[in-house]
Order: sequence, then structure tokens, then C-alpha cells
Amino acid sequence: MSDVESNRPVGRRPLRTGVLRLALAAAVGLAPQAGQAAYRLAPGDSLAVEAVSVPEMKATSVISMDGQVSMPLVGQVQVAGLTLAEAQAKIQALLPTKEFRRRTNEGREFPVILSPSEITVTVDEYRPVYLNGDVAQPGEQKFKPGMTVRQAISLAGGFDLLRFKMDNPFLQLSELREKHNRAWVQYARQQAVIARLRAELDGKKDVDDRALKDTPLAPSMTAELLDVERGILKSKNQEASKEKAYLTAASQKEGDRVRVLTEQESREKEGVQADADEFKRSQDLYERGTIPTNRLTDSRRSLLLSSTRALQTTATRAATEREKDTFDYRLQRVDEARRLEVMKELQDANVRLAEIRGTLQNTSEQLRYTGMVKSQLVRGLDGDPALVIVRKDGKQAQRITASNDTELQPGDVVEVALQFGEAAEVPTR
Repeated sequence: MSDVESNRPVGRRPLRTGVLRLALAAAVGLAPQAGQAAYRLAPGDSLAVEAVSVPEMKATSVISMDGQVSMPLVGQVQVAGLTLAEAQAKIQALLPTKEFRRRTNEGREFPVILSPSEITVTVDEYRPVYLNGDVAQPGEQKFKPGMTVRQAISLAGGFDLLRFKMDNPFLQLSELREKHNRAWVQYARQQAVIARLRAELDGKKDVDDRALKDTPLAPSMTAELLDVERGILKSKNQEASKEKAYLTAASQKEGDRVRVLTEQESREKEGVQADADEFKRSQDLYERGTIPTNRLTDSRRSLLLSSTRALQTTATRAATEREKDTFDYRLQRVDEARRLEVMKELQDANVRLAEIRGTLQNTSEQLRYTGMVKSQLVRGLDGDPALVIVRKDGKQAQRITASNDTELQPGDVVEVALQFGEAAEVPTR
């Protein structure tokens, strides 16, 4: 009997058979069912290799990103993309070509040549599965053969609903609806204001009825909001018309005064010229000694008075013309000033509308989520969430619509989305 044979423990054959049976049982976990392809190893899976005759050679290694696994004696072996049976056959073909040296209790070394039949390869640990979405603890979960979507969700703490912090969803739902309705009323009112401002800019006398077509308010309420803005538009148009009429009348009145003063100024200039001629004639007569001094003095006084009246009339006419020009300028500025004011109001109204739209979006999302919570509390967790499995097959990723009882494969990503109730659509503009 050789040294190798003499150092083999008695009963090795039955032990080898038992290990083979265990390996077979482990491999059965992901054995392909009818109509399904066999599971193929991928980076992240952990393989265990052992030989019955050499227990100390047992090694566990994780498949690296380049698809290789580190094996004793042979080094790196490419196994990604292979089935477990194919990987075992490949390793069984490599290891028996290597020599393993064992040491006896007496310190002697002897070579051991492994036979393929005593080399077993098993999956020590599969890649984890990942859960994303409405679960309590999103992230990875350890995979076990035969694991279903329901089991993975349970390991992740169940649906997000189970950890939802809410004092009373029934009361909160009522408060949110009231807040949401108030926001819709504010939104509709702001839309009516903007419609009125645009009508002012366009010189229209009425507000467009289509301004509030996107709001879910009752027709009577929208009609009331539009009537208020129509009243404001009518009042502002009347106010602008009155101001323009006043300025037009004032300008015409000042124009009439200018014409009267112009005629008066012309007559007074003629009187000044006549008094000047009279004063010159009196002066000639005084020099000849034919008229007394008081006559010359009266003639000079008349010339001074007529000249003063003429100057005053000229100044009054000039002031009246300036006043007329002021009224004309104000009349021209009425429409322009009103347009600038309306444009500023329209800008502020649009900013306010955007703020209200944000409030609507926020309350709408809260309503959908709180309504879902209330619905789940009322009818329990029997609702059907939307479940999608993202499974990578080689370089391609496919999306698979799943149910709670769909079996998972290592590396699957499960997307969980609870179904929300419908809410009024928030306008985007």
C-alpha cells in the first residue's frame, strides 16, 4: 500500500459522497425550472471550492468585477456568465492538473493528486437584491434561493406606510383639503386679476370668460370673481375717461382765454401806439408854446398807463399758454401712465400666481399621499402596489412587471410604488 493510500482516513468515500449530496442540494436552490434558463454567475456572487481528500484546501472567493474568482493552486479563473455546473466543470478540469503536497503527523510531505469527482463548487452567497421606492428600509437584502418579492419587501420592513409618521390622517386630510381649496380660490382670483389687467392693456371693455377655464371651482364662484374684476375694469375705465374729459375741457378753456388775451393785447398795442403819437404831438405843441405843461403831463401819463396794460396782458397771455401746455401734456400722459401702472401690477400678479401655483402643487402631493394613507388604513394593506423588477441580462437591463409572488434572482432591483389617489391637476402656466 502506498504512502498516499496509507494516510487516507478510513471512511473517506462515504464522506465524499455526503459532501457531493450537500453540494447537489445547494445547487438545486437555483436549478432551472421548466421553461426557465439556468442561473448564470455574475460579479458579486461568492463561490466555495473544496476537495474531500484535502479539507484544508477549502476556499471561498467573491467573483470580481472582471468576472474572475480566485481559486487555490490555479489562481484566477473566469467564471462570470457560466452556470454553476459549467463553473464546477471548468474548475474540476484545472485542479487535478495541479499537485498538492500534504504533511503527515511525522512531518513527512507527500504529493496528492486530486480527482475531478472529489472537487465540489457551490455558491456560498449570492449577490444581494435591492429594493427601491415605497419601502421602510430601501437598500440591499441578502438573497436566498426561492425568495419572492413579498419576502424581500417584508425583509425591508414592509411598505413605507408602516413607518409613516402622522398624528391623524383623517384630520390631516380634512385640513389639507381646506388648504387646497383656499389655494384654488386664490389661484382663480389671481387669474381673474390678470385677465382684467390684460384687458386694460389691450384697451378692452370686458374680461375674457375663458380666463378661469382650468380651475375646478363652481361656475357660480368663477362668475362672481369675474364680475368683481369687470366692475373694477369698468370703474377704472370711467375714471380714466373722466380725467381725460377734464383735461380736454381745461385745455380748451385755456385755449379760449389765450385767444381773448391775444385780441386784447392787439388792441392795447394799438392804444399804446395812439398814445405815443398823441404824446409826440403834445410835445411838439409844448415846444412851440401853444399848450400848457399840464397838457403835456396828461399825455405822458396816458402813454404810461396804456403801455403798462399792454405789458400785463402780454404776461397773462403767456401764463395762460403755459397752463394750456400743461393740460395738453397731462392729457397725453394719461394713457401712457396708466399703461405703465398696469404693467407693474401685471408683473406683481404673475409673481403671486407662481407662488400660489407652488402652494397648489405642494398641497396636491400631500393630498395624494395622505389620501393613500387613509385608504390603506381603512382597507388594510391589501392594495396592489406597482412592482417592477429591473433585471440585468448580460449588458442589457430589462424591466419586468411583477407581483408579490414573483420569484427573484440575485442582483434584481425591485421598484415599489404605492398607488396614490387622483387630485385636481395643477396648471403649469
